[in-house]
Amino acid sequence: MIERLNALAPMALGILRIVTGLLFVHFGLQKLFNFPVPFPVPLDALTISAGVLELVGGALVMIGFLTRPTAFILSGMMAVGYWIGHAPMGFYPAVNMGTGAILFCFIYLYLVCAGPGAWSVDGRLSLPWR
Repeated sequence: MIERLNALAPMALGILRIVTGLLFVHFGLQKLFNFPVPFPVPLDALTISAGVLELVGGALVMIGFLTRPTAFILSGMMAVGYWIGHAPMGFYPAVNMGTGAILFCFIYLYLVCAGPGAWSVDGRLSLPWR
């Protein structure tokens, strides 16, 4: 049973990568283009930068191209975003609404270590950082 589950690990990692990237693309579209709903906070340079990183980085992660370096940047972005945007509102994530930022930070950190998994451009090209 364990061997069968282990055989599925690259595909599960690929699904995690694709869904995480897709969610980030969604957040980038909301910040930059008010799609599918308007972004609720006025945009400043930091928010626009985050939107660009979310849109471009999320797309790169979603297709699995330059996955490790992109995930490293996005993990750091989410750590900074948590400490700048959420932590000042309170210590506990349930209070400061930072649960998503923490999860994204550590999912991206995991992708840095684990690689892209199945169905990635990195895997197709056999890139050295894969």
